[in-house]
Amino acid sequence: MSEYIVSARKYRPDSFETLIGQDTIARTLSNSIKRGQLAHAYLFCGPRGVGKTTTARIFAKMINCANPGPDMEPCGECESCVSFKEGRSYCIHELDAASNNSVEDIKTLMEQVQVPPQVGKYSVYIIDEVHMLSQSAFNAFLKTLEEPPAHAIFILATTEKHKILPTILSRCQTYDFNRISISDMVKNLRGIAEKEGVTIDDESLHVIASKADGAMRDALTIFDQTVAFCGTSVSYEDVKRNLGVLDHEYSFSIVDAALAGDYAKCFTILDEVLAKGFNALHFVGSLSEHLRNLVVAKTGGLEPLLELPDSLKKKYAEQGSHCSMAFLYQALGVTTACETGYKAAVNPRLHIEFTLMRLCFLQNKPATNPVMAGPDRPSPAPKEEIPGQAGNDVKPQAGNDAKPVAAAQPRRRAPKTGSALSISAIAVEKEIPGQAGNDEGGSETADTRLPDDDTVRLKWKELAGQYTSKPRLASMLSSGQINLSDGDGVKIVEFVVMNEAQKQWVEEKMQRELENKLRELLSCRKVNIVVAVTPEPENAEKVPYMPEEKAKDLMEKNPAVRDFVAELGLDTK
Repeated sequence: MSEYIVSARKYRPDSFETLIGQDTIARTLSNSIKRGQLAHAYLFCGPRGVGKTTTARIFAKMINCANPGPDMEPCGECESCVSFKEGRSYCIHELDAASNNSVEDIKTLMEQVQVPPQVGKYSVYIIDEVHMLSQSAFNAFLKTLEEPPAHAIFILATTEKHKILPTILSRCQTYDFNRISISDMVKNLRGIAEKEGVTIDDESLHVIASKADGAMRDALTIFDQTVAFCGTSVSYEDVKRNLGVLDHEYSFSIVDAALAGDYAKCFTILDEVLAKGFNALHFVGSLSEHLRNLVVAKTGGLEPLLELPDSLKKKYAEQGSHCSMAFLYQALGVTTACETGYKAAVNPRLHIEFTLMRLCFLQNKPATNPVMAGPDRPSPAPKEEIPGQAGNDVKPQAGNDAKPVAAAQPRRRAPKTGSALSISAIAVEKEIPGQAGNDEGGSETADTRLPDDDTVRLKWKELAGQYTSKPRLASMLSSGQINLSDGDGVKIVEFVVMNEAQKQWVEEKMQRELENKLRELLSCRKVNIVVAVTPEPENAEKVPYMPEEKAKDLMEKNPAVRDFVAELGLDTK
């Protein structure tokens, strides 16, 4: 059996022409060789698998080639090129800094640098993963890197540029390698498949390229794995099964069901996805990406941002034509909020199912099956009994200047003085689809029914999970006590904090935002947040909290401090 070589090694580029996705860097290095403007130190930075070490080897082979081509490509026939191809070149030295990161290793390298090359003009030293060098090794390397012998050229490669000392960066020409685009990877994979006699469709190649996340080496590794599983005839279904990729059809079906208001079908699709072993959060992320692709497909001029095969582009364009931009905008808000609150959810599956229900009700269409009323959730009143609803006997007058009859308009209750209901609450009321007063119309039943206490406490935990970027606020929300009560047709949430300073900060900075987010989570605008302070026990000693209080307490306990402050006229506020 012949020796097998993986594609990442077998099809490694050997010239700047075959380098993938780094045209700017290839042109810059090629021009520097043509003009004889070679630097003594280069730093190649970028993600894994994008060609840093490969470019360093091509550059090293090119500058020592005895008979370069018109485009400064290595001839492949001179002694330098042949010895490099056979792996016996004494002009190109590679060092792995991950395993040779001590001062002694750098000293050995410095002694080796003094030896001139046997063949060619330059000795090239390629140091891979240079960020792994120790602090002492970096310092020992500085002088040699700044003033090496005329025949020495250093090429440093790293995936973590931020770990390189500024003194090292200042001595090198820095080249930042980009992630390789999906289209470039698909083109390269298609050429390799033809050389290997593998039959594979474009959708499978796009899945492999997307899974590689911009790294050509990863794409070739996944390609070899797929061929090992499928053989020389690769199908899209086999690629999905082998790589564990969630099919696009699930997201298409979810959006179709949401447009039809069929939340039961959404539940069935979610159950099928989970039964196949897919991660639930990955499913929500895939749905968010699908909605984003629909926005791109629906918006003219953004076609290059949709890196998908033509067959999928047509499907996105077709489904996008049935979705309004308002629906896609609101749906993205729902799915991204679900991703944010997923880890804090007590019941993750219920959290996702509630998200799917919200998607189905965005269009203000009735669900295929009516929502069943529980013992603590009475059935909604008939529309005929709600004033101002469609189907009521009161109708607007005809004519261009017709205005609705006053009796047909439900009066909005004005907020009481001192109530936590603010102007921003009225603004949120207008933005919630399907609420009373909305231009699109809809039933008031869901909004007039106040949420029960258990639901409010559950959504309060989800609200705390949305502030992971603000750990102090998240801790205050999750550990703080809330007292719930019903008053005057409004659910009152009393948020109890530790002291007056916290209360003042919440009321001034966060109360409106917390109210709006809680109302959105509950799909009910009649929720008010009131901030209260934990009552102090009787005869409890008051502990000074603010600097002013601490200064006052110190002066009361120590007359000498009080006299000193008065004598110097110090400000204690």
